[in-house]
Amino acid sequence: MLAAVPQPPLSDRPTEADLVARLIAEADLDAEARARIVARGASLVRRIRQGSRPGLMEGFLAEYGLSTDEGIALMCLAEALLRVPDADTMDALIEDKIAPSDWNRHLGRSASSLVNASTWALMLTGKVLDDREPGVAGHLRGLMKRMGEPVIRAAVARAMKQMGRQFVLGETIEDALDRAAELEGRGYSYSYDMLGEAARTEADARRYHLAYSRAITAIAAAARSRDIRDNPGISVKLSALHPRYEVAKRARVMAELVPRVTALAGLARAAGLGFNIDAEEAERLDLSLEVIEAALSEPSLGGWDGFGVVVQAYGRRAGEVLDRLYGMAVRFDRKLMVRLVKGAYWDGEVKRAQVLGLEDFPVFTRKMATDVSYIAQARKLFAMSDRIYPQFATHNAHTVAAILEMAEGRPFEFQRLHGMGERLHDLVLAEEGTRCRIYAPVGAHRDLLAYLVRRLLENGANSSFVNQIVDESIRPEAVAACPLTAMEGMTPVPNPVLRTGSDLFPGRRNSRGFDLASEADLALIDSARAPHQTALFDARPLLAGSLAGGQRREVANPATGARVGNAIPASLPDVEAALHHAVPWEARPEDRAEVLQRAADLYEQAFGPIFALLAREAGKTLPDAVGELREAVDFLRYYAAEGAALDGAPLGTVVCISPWNFPLAIFTGQIAAALMAGNAVLAKPAEQTPLIAALAVELLHRAGVPTTALQLLPGEGGTVGAALTRDPRVKGVVFTGSTETALAIRRSMAEHLDPSAPLIAETGGLNAMIVDSTALPEQAVRDILASAFQSAGQRCSALRCLYLQEDVAEGVLEMLFGAMDELRLGDPWDLATDVGPVIDAEAQAGIRDWIATARAEGRVLKELPMPEGGTFVGPTVIRVASIREMGREIFGPVLHVATFRASGIDRVIEEIEATGFGLTFGLHSRIDDRVQTLVGRLRIGNIYVNRNQIGAVVGSQPFGGEGLSGTGPKAGGPSYLARLRARPAPPSIGAGADHEAGEAEVQAALDRLADEVGLSLSTHVLPGPTGESNRLSCLRRPPLLCLGPGAEAARAQAEAVRALGGLAIEAPGLPATALGRLGGFSGALHWGGAEEARPHALALAGRAGPILPLIGGLPDDAHVVVERHLCVDTTASGGNAELLAAASATG
Repeated sequence: MLAAVPQPPLSDRPTEADLVARLIAEADLDAEARARIVARGASLVRRIRQGSRPGLMEGFLAEYGLSTDEGIALMCLAEALLRVPDADTMDALIEDKIAPSDWNRHLGRSASSLVNASTWALMLTGKVLDDREPGVAGHLRGLMKRMGEPVIRAAVARAMKQMGRQFVLGETIEDALDRAAELEGRGYSYSYDMLGEAARTEADARRYHLAYSRAITAIAAAARSRDIRDNPGISVKLSALHPRYEVAKRARVMAELVPRVTALAGLARAAGLGFNIDAEEAERLDLSLEVIEAALSEPSLGGWDGFGVVVQAYGRRAGEVLDRLYGMAVRFDRKLMVRLVKGAYWDGEVKRAQVLGLEDFPVFTRKMATDVSYIAQARKLFAMSDRIYPQFATHNAHTVAAILEMAEGRPFEFQRLHGMGERLHDLVLAEEGTRCRIYAPVGAHRDLLAYLVRRLLENGANSSFVNQIVDESIRPEAVAACPLTAMEGMTPVPNPVLRTGSDLFPGRRNSRGFDLASEADLALIDSARAPHQTALFDARPLLAGSLAGGQRREVANPATGARVGNAIPASLPDVEAALHHAVPWEARPEDRAEVLQRAADLYEQAFGPIFALLAREAGKTLPDAVGELREAVDFLRYYAAEGAALDGAPLGTVVCISPWNFPLAIFTGQIAAALMAGNAVLAKPAEQTPLIAALAVELLHRAGVPTTALQLLPGEGGTVGAALTRDPRVKGVVFTGSTETALAIRRSMAEHLDPSAPLIAETGGLNAMIVDSTALPEQAVRDILASAFQSAGQRCSALRCLYLQEDVAEGVLEMLFGAMDELRLGDPWDLATDVGPVIDAEAQAGIRDWIATARAEGRVLKELPMPEGGTFVGPTVIRVASIREMGREIFGPVLHVATFRASGIDRVIEEIEATGFGLTFGLHSRIDDRVQTLVGRLRIGNIYVNRNQIGAVVGSQPFGGEGLSGTGPKAGGPSYLARLRARPAPPSIGAGADHEAGEAEVQAALDRLADEVGLSLSTHVLPGPTGESNRLSCLRRPPLLCLGPGAEAARAQAEAVRALGGLAIEAPGLPATALGRLGGFSGALHWGGAEEARPHALALAGRAGPILPLIGGLPDDAHVVVERHLCVDTTASGGNAELLAAASATG
């Protein structure tokens, strides 16, 4: 078996423009040939239009394409409805998708009577379900709705099944074989595809393997010809046969998947069938080729011409793949079948490249470029016909005409999808006598949904041939236009609609991405971090003055116990020296920004030692290390770009106290913001991770940050941190860590610092996720697994309590437990490791004690074993009745699970709200109205819909909670820097008339304003990858109390608050003690002297609950609004309709 051939990084490959030019040349069609092809294609279009009316599906696609809201609603309904087991949720889903749409405008427009009848039914259903009409008519409609729901439910479910039946040949292979007989009698042959998602568990993989085996046995009876080209075939998806079909698991895949593929191929050989390996995502391409090569090398498959491979023309490596397949055929003396398709995952490939921050896409960015590639690869396949039998899958008249032009008598066959392209291929079959095979899905309607939505997406765009063929306003010559000629005149060749991963954010360069499915990127990472695998690192205080230092201690690898380096903690004299030498960074904002940009570049260049340290000191897996470096770089570039327009002066000296769970990203983000605001920074990293902090500060100093502006003080929180947060020379504190520690810091600051010194605290959370019965279990399990167990659960955003609708709980948990069994715990240096250690023995002991208590109570549902040595905790699932049973955050790989009835979702919301935490929340649902309801009711900083709830991206998903989870403003958001600048009170405001606001009077005023709290003042759409919606909303906080001192100052304070859109209550003279008893406010303003203000600060700091600020100057935006972010995966229903529609409009 040959090793994988490393591929050059995307940046080293030909540009899209160069590659398209080369492919046009390789297609080798001169002007005359192109004209003949267009004429032939146009003739086919005319005859298709003159013939029978379009089928039901083609009519639907023409009327309800991706450019209509109704088309999107139908797609979403088709994707979800048939898997919903309970009537209440089914009714809610139908109403959500049908009632808001405008079916009237589609009535009578289609050439298909079936489509018009369906539109009439949808319009009536929508009118019945729409209960917005007031008065008697509205009441009657509501009654009709309640009485008619069972009928509507049954009718819509039947319509979805009918739509599915257009695409599925049979629910069983026996049914499919019976239905196939009619078209086989007319000269068609079949390739059967067993429907289903990729395997998530070993049980899934075994079930699919058995289904393929049984299908091959059943199909064998129809394989009557000695010429395998005349016999039926079967298509096999490698991702269905292995639950971890990914590059990181290469050794396991080769050991386990290859025998499964070889066994199935052997069955197909014995039966005389064709056996096709389906194409999948580009990240698996090289692994697929390795598996294919290993199977082909099996001697028992010799002398058989039925082994086939699907190649996707949209892939920029398609030609190279054909060359490699041809090389295998020659090397093993085989003949292969190659099915050439346009490609099925284009939108997903675009999104993945953007998410990973890659410099280019693995696919062509224009549909016409894919058409060019298809023709060029067809030319290549014909040239390889001594070893390869070409199979051309297309519904496009121009492509069919081009194949017929180039064939020159050489053998090949066309292929089409069941339910599509019938008229085109009927004509070609009758007139040209070519072979045509129908690709036919087989399986239950529930398994059809993902396949169906892909077909709707591929063919629902305005530019698709299937859509255009029924639109008689488009001339046949335009429908069959030559893509080679079109691309020759195209400027630019890359589609301007698509932003590359490096250009995702306006105004700044995105962080460098690494593709961990790329052999080239993996080799680059390994060579860069190898010198640091056993090297010893050092950390010590990095001061502008002389160093006293403390007792040196060893830093150990939490996975292995091996020594990583040494750390010298700061002593109290070091703290004093740092405070004495701290000087705000007085450079111009643009100069500070330039230094931070330079630091970002240095971070990226130092990826080798950074990845090594993150694995060895912090226990980070390679994907987590890549994500952390990228986040740190994003912080540097984001704040550099945001800081150009800052008002005011710096605060002075700011203390940054960061956690061990993100020892580079959060550490850097705090520092970068404080520096960009012009402050002097005293950085106190977590005592567990001083080495990575020391490396970061060295890089920042090397970039040009003055040592007086940035000093490092490693050490214990109880000594170094405590000394810093009680020194009056400190003018602000930025903290990430536990809620308890944040409250202690706030009390210390109120007692010792300027009473109005700001504290930005990002603390923990009891983060929940709700999964209802409309969710796709495979997607939900994928996201639950990542949210709960990635990073060993050591993220403040991690999922802690999962609420499952009881109708689907058993199935989801079964799949989740099976997926957990596929996780590998071990040394995070190894790419194959999924879950590393927890940070230290103390953390391990606390988590294990919690699990032991649950185990003794019989509540542990699933627990994975731990490796020997290291501070590991096996991922664990614990049953609870409610999130209330948790009481506190368990910071590790422990997931708690509760169930709820469909009618009890309000109770779940109340339970989540009652915790007082508000950091992250996840929801898996296809019901848009439910999403809006929950978003409107939950006071949570970051909400994620139909995706995991970890991994917030700077600038796309500003991160931070509310309530007990943080003070705001959000890190990586537009309001953060302002909090780190001084906003002094106006200089000449007098005290005004004395007026002592009474406590009862103020509480009454607060109560009167309660209804105005939470009003949305603005919503901003933030940049990010395609297929994802990111919206930052600013909602009114509860009122700020304006304490003066004096009526005139209180009035000025109130005016400043209201000018920002906030709520204010003038309360001059209010006793400080009242601040500990009042409810319903979010902070106070006081413009008096420090000692006059201190009692108020102490009263606020002594309150139970959220941390409330005392504002000693003008308020900033984040004082009057709370920022809430909503991230929605808009592709969850099966694909990116918006991207496909936009891209189709630009060719």
